[in-house]
Amino acid sequence: MTPDSHAPAAAHPAPIAHHVRVYKSADTPPRQELLAWKLAEAALDDAPLDDDVATMIVNRVIDNTGVAVAGLLRRPVANARAQARAHGHAGGATVYGLPSSVRVHCEWAAWANGTAVRELDFHDTFLSADMNHPGDMIPSIVAVGQQCGASGADLMRGIAAAYEISGSLTKGIALHTHRVDHLLHIAAGMVAGIGAMLRLPTPILYQAINHAVHVTLTTRQSRKGEISTWKANAPAHAGKLAVEAVDRAMRGETSPAPIYEGDDSILAWILDGPEAAYTVHLPARGASKRAIMETYTKAYSAEIQSQAWIDLAFRLRPRIADLAEIAKVEIITSHHTHRIIGSGSGDPQKYNPGATRETLDHSLMYIFTVALQDGRWHHIDSYAPERARRADTVALWRKVGTVEDAEWDRRYHHPDPNRRAFGGRVVITLHDGRVIEDEIEVADAHPRGARPFVRENYIEKFRALAGLHATAAEQDRFLDAVLALPGLPPGALAALNVEVPGDLLADAGLMPGLFERQG
Repeated sequence: MTPDSHAPAAAHPAPIAHHVRVYKSADTPPRQELLAWKLAEAALDDAPLDDDVATMIVNRVIDNTGVAVAGLLRRPVANARAQARAHGHAGGATVYGLPSSVRVHCEWAAWANGTAVRELDFHDTFLSADMNHPGDMIPSIVAVGQQCGASGADLMRGIAAAYEISGSLTKGIALHTHRVDHLLHIAAGMVAGIGAMLRLPTPILYQAINHAVHVTLTTRQSRKGEISTWKANAPAHAGKLAVEAVDRAMRGETSPAPIYEGDDSILAWILDGPEAAYTVHLPARGASKRAIMETYTKAYSAEIQSQAWIDLAFRLRPRIADLAEIAKVEIITSHHTHRIIGSGSGDPQKYNPGATRETLDHSLMYIFTVALQDGRWHHIDSYAPERARRADTVALWRKVGTVEDAEWDRRYHHPDPNRRAFGGRVVITLHDGRVIEDEIEVADAHPRGARPFVRENYIEKFRALAGLHATAAEQDRFLDAVLALPGLPPGALAALNVEVPGDLLADAGLMPGLFERQG
């Protein structure tokens, strides 16, 4: 077995099913029976990491960092960095792009670095009953680890716990069907990861989970219609709230509970109502945390459910001699894909040549069109305004639509993660009546895809992205540090930062906010 294999090294105990429902206040069970307590216990269970899990954690830190460095000059990232710099703290955490001697309070490092990681929509994902980008959790855990003097092994324990808790919730409780954003699940994961890294007592972590879930509830309007720059800030804000929740709980403060089962809770009033019932599977005591192995990264800077479709467009391109001969493109896919990034969203902005990058990133019709025309995908060029407005692109784009299909939806939600499919079938009709059809189950970079990502691919992706701004020597220094992550001693996590030449950063041209004003 290679270190990058997604297959477990040995048999593992079956996960434990925790049945979650709403209770009237007078009937609330003891807190040790509540989901937030069970999440805390699972996070804090100090089972050893499997070798392939440890390898994948390092891969994802590499992946996050390359994506973050590539986005450093974009305005939302620069603004978040400027806000963080206004909250300096000598014993704090580092900020991507800045020298490691510059330190800020860890919650603000979580904000700045989380925004950098999310900006290009180019890191990892998990698709199940709900969906999220679990790599969004890593910046907050790293920031706290830097400020608290954690070791590399501590950080890895925290990241494994974060993925496990977030993944278990994502598989067990669907938020999207109620138009609730996935931040609830990653907020719980961030808190769990911080708690596991610091080895907090279960009662403290329980309170912090209740707090973070309570304050992180947001709607999916942030991913609807004309999508704003907040999409990059949203998980970073959840990270900031997670850090604050842990800090408050460590001080002995309590939080709204039970946040899941209460009769005025999220389940009762926001999700499926007072008759709600869910099952969340958590690892048995002593079982390795393997949820990260069910996630995968992106080969392209585009919404995750578009990844397979980009690969399919590349594959179809040689079969169509003249794209102008296309009369209609019908993409047959799952409910989530159709409703979130497809024509089933009902968002006219997804066909608007003047739409924001964030909106184009969530338009499967646009993405498929450009991939079919160009045979490549680039995190900047493919979204350039002049690219989106090209006449032949607009003409073809408006011929593309999506259709929800029950079978592809069933495959999307298959209980066996090794059989889930996140693609679909495409039917292209030409003006002369000929039909070209093909289908794809998963993206090529997926563990079951044609070219699964392994360590070499993560490093290649990092070099391509970080190399846009960081020197070769700085890239080498970072890679040496992260590849040694399991053995980094306490207080050495600042080595996970990447500095870029100061004259590249555009902070001086930003509009000032409150934090720069003096009385």
